[in-house]
Formats: sequence, C-alpha cells, structure tokens
Amino acid sequence: MTQAHPFERLTPDFILDAVESLGHWCDGRTLALNSYENRVYQVGIEDAEPLIAKFYRPGRWSTEQILEEHQFCFDLVEQELPVVAPLRNEQGESLFEYQGFQLALFPRRGGRAPELDNLDNLYQLGRLLGRFHLIGAKQPFEHRPRIDTRSFGYDSIELISENFIPAGLKTAYDSLTTDLMQVLEQRLSEAGEPKLIRVHGDCHAGNMLWRDDAPHFVDFDDARMAPAVQDIWMLLCGDRQRQTLQLSEVLDGYAEFCDFDLRQLQLVEVLRTLRMLHYSAWLARRWQDPAFPRSFPWFNTERYWSEHILELREQFSALQEPVLQVQ
Repeated sequence: MTQAHPFERLTPDFILDAVESLGHWCDGRTLALNSYENRVYQVGIEDAEPLIAKFYRPGRWSTEQILEEHQFCFDLVEQELPVVAPLRNEQGESLFEYQGFQLALFPRRGGRAPELDNLDNLYQLGRLLGRFHLIGAKQPFEHRPRIDTRSFGYDSIELISENFIPAGLKTAYDSLTTDLMQVLEQRLSEAGEPKLIRVHGDCHAGNMLWRDDAPHFVDFDDARMAPAVQDIWMLLCGDRQRQTLQLSEVLDGYAEFCDFDLRQLQLVEVLRTLRMLHYSAWLARRWQDPAFPRSFPWFNTERYWSEHILELREQFSALQEPVLQVQ
C-alpha cells in the first residue's frame, strides 16, 4: 500500500486550525496558491485582510536554515526594501509548529508579473538588487548551503543517471553530462574565486510582484550563498544582442548602490547549466509527492528525456560562446 504523503494532511480544516492556533480568527475561506516545494494558502481572517500561510516541506530545511531565510528578509525590510517578510508575533517569533508542520504567516500583497523586456523596469530591478546585495554581503549564512557544482551538478546527474534516464538514452546522457561538468569546472577555474553573498537565489519573474510602479520580492525559500550574478542572470532572455542590452540596464542600476565584479559574467552560462540540471533532479526527487505527477505530467517520459538531452547539448554550445559584455 502506498504511504500517504505528509502534505495530504493539509485539509481545509487542518489549515484553519493551524492559523487559529496562532491567534487569528479565520472566516472559513482558504485558497491554495501556486506552490509545489512547500504548500501555501490564502486564509480569510474575520474583520481583517487575508493572510498567507506557508507550510514548509518536512525535512527540506532545518529550523536554523528557515530562521536564516526569515532574518535575511527582516534585514532587507529594515533598510526599507520592498520584500514581503514573514509576520512576527509579540515575542518576535516568525516560525511556528503545528502538529508536525513548520509554518509561517505572511501579509497578502497583490501585484502583477514584471515586464522584464522593459528596459526601465530592468534598471529599477538593478537598483534594488544593488541594495539587496549590499545588505546580503554584510554577513554570511551560517546554516544555509551554497550553490555549487556538487549539489546542483554532480548530485543531480547521479540521481538522474542511476534512477530515471531511460536505458536507451543513458549512454548519451552520461557522456554529455561528463563533458558538461568538465567545461563548468574549467569556467569556474577561469573566473577565480567569486565572492559569495546571501542572495535571493530564485530571482525570476514569478517571485516578483509589480505594484505601485515598483517590484516587490517574495519567496526567499531558495536563498543561499552564491555569487551576486545568480540574482542577475535570470532577468536576461532572448538573443545575445537583447541580453547585452538587458544586462547593461541592470548593471547601470546596480552600480548606483553596489560594485559588481565583471569577472562574474563568466558564470552566467555556468549557473544556467547548473539550474537546468538541478531542475530535472528536483522534479525527480519530488515525484512521490502527488502534486508533481498532476502538475508535471510530461516529466519522466521518453520525450522529456530526449528533449532534456537536446537542451543540454545546446547549453554545451552556449558555454563555448564568448562571455556576455556590457555596453
């Protein structure tokens, strides 16, 4: 018999009871929001604005690692940066436990996805990231991990090769990923030892809300130690010429508050490759969570793996291209 997944306990009544245990009187309404790694719900509150309740995936982060995420948010908010930080109770606590789950509450914030093809928006984002990183560089995470070739690269490849890749594609996958990792290690060596700071870690359009003509950052669940460029490269899209224009706007804004080491541009395609490898492994590691087969039905099919190998080959070619330069 298949063992029930822990998140299956999160019924509407369970969610309401958890929020009310923290002193909030609910009006009975819950709405599941778009989240897979954790579970996030909008919960109606009597005579008040709804709250957002985030239930952390059991076993993913330690208590110390979650509290570091929260403290990073508080550090940013103290400097008046537009970050949606968890709420604290009268005792200053922001992380709570309810019947085996760790959870946090957040204020509800509306907004729309940012238009990342708008150069003015990219300039604003660059200014904000410059301020973010100025604060992120003041002290390191002590408990949260770093983005590196071991956890994002080698470990991901090993999991996929041994447990998921179809037999007919295994030789091609193993050969390609071996070549990829050799190139990544070479690029990292050429870039020297980049300074690692606290970063958002997952800085894509889905984690920004554009409101009041400015972006607001949400979901610091993937905050890690990484080079500053980790929060910059995901803002770039399109062909080389377009990315060059976008990068110039971001770094022009960034430079108003924080120096950027241009040597880190050598890491853009390295970090993009690691994210691609890690994403497939993330889906694989979560495949026993019922939400994943429902939401990603195309994963773990012969076609998916064939296309994944093709994408990695294209990325291998991208790693041979000259490094992006600012104008």
